[in-house]
Amino acid sequence: MNKTFTLKNVFVEGTASVVGPSEGAGPLGDLFDVILPDDIYGESSFEKAERKMLLESLSLCLKKYNYRPEDFDLILAGDLLNQLISANFAVRDLNIPFAGVFGACSTFNLSIGLGSLLVEAGYVDRVIAGACSHHQTAERTFRFPTELGVQRKATATWTMSGAGSVILSRQGLVKVKEITFGRVVDYGLKDTNNLGAVMAPAAFDTLKRHLQNLGKKPEDYDLIATGDLGSVGQIMLKHLLGDASLDAGNLTDCGLLVYASTQDKHAGASGCAASACVFSSYFYPLLCQGQLKNVLLLATGALFAQITAQQKDSIPAVAHAIAFEKVE
Repeated sequence: MNKTFTLKNVFVEGTASVVGPSEGAGPLGDLFDVILPDDIYGESSFEKAERKMLLESLSLCLKKYNYRPEDFDLILAGDLLNQLISANFAVRDLNIPFAGVFGACSTFNLSIGLGSLLVEAGYVDRVIAGACSHHQTAERTFRFPTELGVQRKATATWTMSGAGSVILSRQGLVKVKEITFGRVVDYGLKDTNNLGAVMAPAAFDTLKRHLQNLGKKPEDYDLIATGDLGSVGQIMLKHLLGDASLDAGNLTDCGLLVYASTQDKHAGASGCAASACVFSSYFYPLLCQGQLKNVLLLATGALFAQITAQQKDSIPAVAHAIAFEKVE
């Protein structure tokens, strides 16, 4: 049985979120810190706009909570692009030690999980963890440039444009209580336009192990939120949970909360930003206010690249679970 870490001394001290115009027009629009006027954000490319979003999110974490760069020991952040170019370029002006992290769309939780263990162990005092994604950059990295006008399948998710960051330290209103890192799961699926189906088995594997390790049931959490399974993946996860006799009545998905049905985003939002921005702008405030007592965030990621898809490889997936709890 793989280990679940139970922490005592790590807290989310603050958050920040930056999103694109489509995300700002959705149901959570009023909750984000910054909404971009357009997808390119005054830059010469979408890639430069993406790194600018992450930089703004990280910088806003400092500004909102009156910190300077020298108050931080480490930045843990990542994105979906080759060699983590968004994160690498975004942090170069912050003068804070940096470790790039890749977990595909599970990167936000992976960053929080690793950062929390470092704080718990006493190796660092304060960390920023973050992640970002951009619809336009992800489309031409993993599928087709949007200029081609390729018809999207109904099962396809819409990579969310946004960046979310959190401050991890030994003080705050929300505790990082439990961490279960995921195993790589591959059911042999190959459709890059149905990543919800690809990731659902990984979400099930991690959630089941997390509950078994702690002797808990799903109802022990006020909310269990997957990262970006979307409508198709969520249905599959519910079936898997039902087969295992696990009640899924408190299950939601970050990707299904971002866009309104009238926005025609097919199966919902995906990308690193889905869990990063929804947690930072929605779940975290609800926890701080006591409207939620505990939340299990189960960020999911499809671990493929353009070249693996071209070589007809199946798509491995992973999910990392982190439980957050309101401090009494």
